[in-house]
Amino acid sequence: MEQQQSSSQAKERVDLKEPRRFKVVIHNDDFTTMDFVVLVLKTVFYKSEAESEQLMLFVHQKGSAVVGIYSYDMARTKVQKATDMARREGFPLRLSVLPEDEEL
Repeated sequence: MEQQQSSSQAKERVDLKEPRRFKVVIHNDDFTTMDFVVLVLKTVFYKSEAESEQLMLFVHQKGSAVVGIYSYDMARTKVQKATDMARREGFPLRLSVLPEDEEL
């Protein structure tokens, strides 16, 4: 007698969510030169010359600014690259990573 195999696979509902995003914040200090901040914004965050200068002036006047929003790994990588550049040049430039929905 032939045995019948029943294929009763339960369908599972999978709720997919967008990955959490994080903002990279650059902070003002009294030692890092404005030219170096512009260089970091251009080379690490791929900002144009004009946008880099505007962000640098905003940070200088207001104390901090969001320079980009990324996945957590990308945000941490960019902060590490910018921090490494600053330390090699002897600057105390500080950047931080915050959840996108968190206030500065």
